[in-house]
Amino acid sequence: QVRLVESGGGVVQAGGSLRLSCAATVGTITTRNMGWFRQAPGKERQFVAFVHVSLATHYADFVKGRFAVSRDDAKNTVYLQMNNLEPEDTAIYYCAASYASAPTLVAEYDYWGRGTQVTVSS
Repeated sequence: QVRLVESGGGVVQAGGSLRLSCAATVGTITTRNMGWFRQAPGKERQFVAFVHVSLATHYADFVKGRFAVSRDDAKNTVYLQMNNLEPEDTAIYYCAASYASAPTLVAEYDYWGRGTQVTVSS
């Protein structure tokens, strides 16, 4: 029902910023809670943030104060602003859509993008 495409990844120096985008090229995000996850090589996919349809947000502790998730339903797009990036933030970042009320688990999301690579150099 929903096809998600992430973009905006790249290589950035530690302390720098990136803005990721997640566009629904098929279907709509307007009725869905939207999340960001990341996965580094050899590690489990971990929750980063979500933005509810109400615009309420929730963040993993390791990104609080550094990342901001937002949505523009008119553009069918979700964003992840990442500031003060650290080498530990290096991962593939995935966008996902959910109907769960406060989704922080992989299993609570029904649709996933293919990810965009973020690399932070020291």
